[in-house]
Amino acid sequence: MMKAAACMAVAALSAGLGGCAAAPAAGPTRGVSPELAGRIDAALQRGTGYLLAHQNADGSWGTAGRTKDLNIYAPAPGAHHVFRVSVTSLCVAALIEAGGERADPNVAAAIDRAEGFLFAELPELRRPEPRSVYNVWGHAYGIEALARMYARRPGDEARRRLLRELMAQQVQFLRTFESLRGGWGYIDYLEKTKRPTPVNVSSTTATCLVALREAQSLGVHVPAELVARGKEALYRMQNPDFTYIYSELMYFYRGKLINRAPGSLARSQGCNLALRLWGDGRITDAVLEEWLDRLWDRNGWLSRARKMPIPHESWWGVAGYFYYWGHYYAAMCVEQLPPARRARHQARLAEILIPLQETDGSWWDYPMYDYHYAWGTAMAMMALHRCRN
Repeated sequence: MMKAAACMAVAALSAGLGGCAAAPAAGPTRGVSPELAGRIDAALQRGTGYLLAHQNADGSWGTAGRTKDLNIYAPAPGAHHVFRVSVTSLCVAALIEAGGERADPNVAAAIDRAEGFLFAELPELRRPEPRSVYNVWGHAYGIEALARMYARRPGDEARRRLLRELMAQQVQFLRTFESLRGGWGYIDYLEKTKRPTPVNVSSTTATCLVALREAQSLGVHVPAELVARGKEALYRMQNPDFTYIYSELMYFYRGKLINRAPGSLARSQGCNLALRLWGDGRITDAVLEEWLDRLWDRNGWLSRARKMPIPHESWWGVAGYFYYWGHYYAAMCVEQLPPARRARHQARLAEILIPLQETDGSWWDYPMYDYHYAWGTAMAMMALHRCRN
């Protein structure tokens, strides 16, 4: 039934893409200066142009075509299916949020093509093989894309019903691939059981909890016990200063460099956000601002790892793929603050991200086949969009 509905939705979507992107519609500047607001708009326009120029024929983004001497473990073909679905979900979300869809029909057409891909592929997303649980990223970012798609055509209730069904399906997948003790990881290092053994990763768990909260906000049922176990997993990885260890494999090694404050600069943004969204009153505005300020002031700890080809080879065990993930969730932390307290953080974030844009309009932080341009660009665009509103 779901597959048939998805196929009908795919057939109904429009196709065709060409031309250049128009500038995204300007939003209220609030605290950012007119000069900085203009630079943000220009960066978003260039990022949109990059995504339009690099969309695959089937509506997706990313390929397995670029390799290096040390590649991320990716059992084919399932891992690459997951990567493509995950980065396409992020690109859809970015174009809906910040791509200027109302001003440029080419952006709307690109989103329609990508939606067709997601309608067809999200129901087919599976665990690549017993050791790899990469699919949890696809389920989480798929939910985020579906949630943003939900607002595109408010008068189309049949479409909205289908989107809620697809979100509910992805929630069920997250329940299926939850770790035995709650929370989520992406590699089963231990027993490779049907339900993954308890190797939770704090950033993965945070990503899933944020997505589940977005699904719930649209009326999709999210089991309370699933959320409670996810929160408990984060609490087991949380230190008193709101740093978060990398994974539960390091539970007894909290003093390792990657688990200390410089190594947690990115993780603290996403983990604090997840707990805050699910009602943890200890994650106050002061906690969010303290970790935002640490991220701005100590950004070099993360930036040193950008574009380095080996995971965790940088100072404090930081990997390049921490970078735009951390800034994306930091931007959502800024949204949690009262409007009067957002402006300085928006300005700091924008001044960090704008100079990092590549000459072709993309952003990237870690070379991973050909997927990194898509996720880096999408996350940077969504972060900058939150600096503008």
